[in-house]
Amino acid sequence: MEHREHLFVEELTFAHADDILGMLRALSPHLVDGDLPVWIRNLAYRLVLLQRPDEPALLREAAQSLWLHGPDRDGVAAELERRADVLDAG
Repeated sequence: MEHREHLFVEELTFAHADDILGMLRALSPHLVDGDLPVWIRNLAYRLVLLQRPDEPALLREAAQSLWLHGPDRDGVAAELERRADVLDAG
């Protein structure tokens, strides 16, 4: 299992944002549930945002994922939403 997880994470690391978003949509169509562990979903959003840092909708989507899973990353979620607001304001 560990080897398969390692290969998945390696493939995810070098994937294009569209491919990552497709995987998120297919394996976790709803933020509350899905077939991805929370840490993989958060890593996937992080990798997408590194490729597309100026897309308010993606920033908010990533923030929603963080808000749903405990207070550990509430500060990061709030910052993502703040950045989205700034981008929307122009």
